[in-house]
Amino acid sequence: MIEPIPLCVPSVGSAEEAAVSHALRSGWVAPAGPQVDLFEAELAEVTDRPEVVTVSSGTAALHLALLAAGVRPGDEVAVATLTFAASANAVAYAGARPLFIDCDESGLMSPELLRLALSERGAVGRPVRAVIPVDVYGRPVDHPAIAEVARDFGAVVVADAAESLGGLLDGRPAASFGMFAAVSFNGNKIITTSSGGAVMCPDQESAQRVRYLASQARQPVRHYEHTETGFNYRLSNILAALGSAQLSRLPEILRAKRAHFETYRAMAEGIEGVSILDPADGNCWMNTLILETERDAAELSTTLAELGIETRPVFKPMHLQPVHSDCDLSFITGQAEDLYRRGIVLPSSTNLQAEQIARVVAGVVELFQSRSRVL
Repeated sequence: MIEPIPLCVPSVGSAEEAAVSHALRSGWVAPAGPQVDLFEAELAEVTDRPEVVTVSSGTAALHLALLAAGVRPGDEVAVATLTFAASANAVAYAGARPLFIDCDESGLMSPELLRLALSERGAVGRPVRAVIPVDVYGRPVDHPAIAEVARDFGAVVVADAAESLGGLLDGRPAASFGMFAAVSFNGNKIITTSSGGAVMCPDQESAQRVRYLASQARQPVRHYEHTETGFNYRLSNILAALGSAQLSRLPEILRAKRAHFETYRAMAEGIEGVSILDPADGNCWMNTLILETERDAAELSTTLAELGIETRPVFKPMHLQPVHSDCDLSFITGQAEDLYRRGIVLPSSTNLQAEQIARVVAGVVELFQSRSRVL
């Protein structure tokens, strides 16, 4: 029986077990406690942020960041179309409308298209309130260019850094960009708390606002008093302990991820019609091949599946999702759709063994050898 190779599973061990056991023995099992405080302080240091608030998911982090940034019902928010559903869902949670912006060849939000969108909306008296650029597969978008466009049109940037913790852009941590940023600690992310996320905040005042909303918007009195709608978005102390242990291993995890990328890059360079999305200084969270045709991508996916190797298509763009069937397509060029149809995400687990990655490489190479396209 062929041993399956999953797409991306977490790497946890004795350090995580010890941290969770310590948190349990301490009696702090509620969504508050010393491990939460410690984890937030450690994240603030890693992301070069003055304040961080941990929450129950990356989606919750995006939602709270939008609210804290002033997004209100009826507002329009520019969102990268090549992304996971959470980026657009958070906009809907805030009662706002997503305006989808296509990517460039890198798969990341195009600053040029964003400028066109904000300019056209402003010209007709419909200014875009906020911008959500997405660090797709851990690869930081051109944040300085995005920030310049947003600043020129009075929009707030809420960076979706769900996938890019540990990545860099111009020497700065990926999650340090934007007025707010959101990261995810889902089970498949670069580090995990099983389920969780965090809001990177610009100052103490905004962090207090996020923390208040995440705690059911309860007023600071002895009885239960609420003057506005809040959310049950807090992270448990036990999961924070797991996250802290994972964060201590981030350099080790990044080394493993980048080694996987280098192996896949060397493979892709030897096959005509196959390329790999370059992570630059990203965290190499997911390694993505771009094939010459949609047929090639489908055939490769089928071939690897027969070998017990899990793959996944590149994110299906948000403007193609049935839930957004009535969206505005003014700033869609077809670039994201092309990457979706020709892209394949390869196994990228931190603890991917040499024998496993060799199986993946052999499966890809053998397919194209049979078609005489290996250089």
